[in-house]
Amino acid sequence: MFIETRPTPNPATVKFLPGRAVSPEGTLEFADPDAAAEASPLAAALLAIEGVATVFLGRDFISVTRSGDADWAALKPEVLSVLVDHFLADRPVLLETAKAHASDAQADQEGTAQDSETVRQIKAVLEEKVRPAVARDGGDIVFHSYEDGVVHLLMQGACSGCPSATFTLKQGIENLLRYYVPEVREVRPVEP
Repeated sequence: MFIETRPTPNPATVKFLPGRAVSPEGTLEFADPDAAAEASPLAAALLAIEGVATVFLGRDFISVTRSGDADWAALKPEVLSVLVDHFLADRPVLLETAKAHASDAQADQEGTAQDSETVRQIKAVLEEKVRPAVARDGGDIVFHSYEDGVVHLLMQGACSGCPSATFTLKQGIENLLRYYVPEVREVRPVEP
């Protein structure tokens, strides 16, 4: 089995592409081994590797973030070994409860009937223009809230802790949202 690896703008994160669906229901991020054990056998196995800080499951990729002192030269072969073993054994990536949670979270990102027109527009721009580009870099940006012209977004995967994330958020995403949704004045990150 061949698993492609790609660097991300975040030097602490590497994107792994197994050539198959990973989390088609929606994205999930794990930093707590106990929470991972209850939701994703794959994330739990990856978090058991010394030096792995977080695991982000995208639709067709896995982003792994190392802890501050871990070395990718030593860590990458261990991560690849866990990924190959997991997929060749045909184990599930997500348990059923996690699939439902990811699906619900994805539906919420796409919009609900309770959303105001402005929030629906914000979510549409994020879904169509922002999230696909961010996924290419191994991350995700999730709508959190909108109030008084301020959009709050949660950055996940390679975006979380990325040195260029603040610039991308303020210069790229804020300008894009202000262009398509004139009610937006500012975009701010939300801490996980």
